[in-house]
Amino acid sequence: MNEPKPKPKWLERLSTLLLREPEDREQLIELLHSAFEHNLLDSDALSMIEGVMQVSVMKASDIMVPRSQMDVIDISETPDTFVPLMIETAHSRFPVTENGKDNVIGILLAKDLLRYYAVGEEFNAREILRPVVFIPESKRLNVLLKDFRSNRNHIAIVVDEYGGVAGLVTIEDVLEQIVGDIEDEYDYDESEDNIVQELDGRYRIKAITEIADFNESLGTEFSNHDYDTVGGLVLNRFGRLPKSGESVVIGVLKFIVLRADSRRLHTVLVEECKPEESKCKD
Repeated sequence: MNEPKPKPKWLERLSTLLLREPEDREQLIELLHSAFEHNLLDSDALSMIEGVMQVSVMKASDIMVPRSQMDVIDISETPDTFVPLMIETAHSRFPVTENGKDNVIGILLAKDLLRYYAVGEEFNAREILRPVVFIPESKRLNVLLKDFRSNRNHIAIVVDEYGGVAGLVTIEDVLEQIVGDIEDEYDYDESEDNIVQELDGRYRIKAITEIADFNESLGTEFSNHDYDTVGGLVLNRFGRLPKSGESVVIGVLKFIVLRADSRRLHTVLVEECKPEESKCKD
């Protein structure tokens, strides 16, 4: 009696599908999507492979935090001045400047401050600064990731063709192009409700919140004819994928982007926008 042949493993099935050698990037992507449709790859694996392919062609300027949004510490500041900024932003590394953002003299690690608080030593920022790495805007992300890993650096300052500071990029920014948004202990708990009212009366809203639910909770009357979610409403008004910290006024509400990566919008903060309030003028 003939025994049934074992089913081919998923890698063998994928290899069979890819026997037709792709001639360009577009054909390779088509084959990968075909593999997904044939259940040879799940959506997470497909997204990561596409992310790896993106990293090979993207540049530092494509994902950097622009100069205007950089959180920096001036060398003349004392811990009493800049520690509140560290707590508010929850970053672990900060560029340290002298006489303006174009002169970054080093990187201050938040953990390096611990011993000064523990033993009460006199603080001297220059003594504990880590070396700063400068990279051009044109640096490819795959090369940058390799440099980050080999040099054990987690942050680089991006400079333009004239040597001025254009922004900064971190190893997390690069990895997020591959695996999507990386959350840490400071990110919002994904298990919470889609709509959370803060103590100050503002609302923290997940982008996936349906407009019907948003309208019911906040008493608004936004249409869900063209888009179903709050994220769709905000993206439509921006006309592009916004960065964290950017805001837009829609009707009588101001939507402030709390979390967004290069692929999608995650969370917004919503507050009432009164015409006479300057902070709500977009």
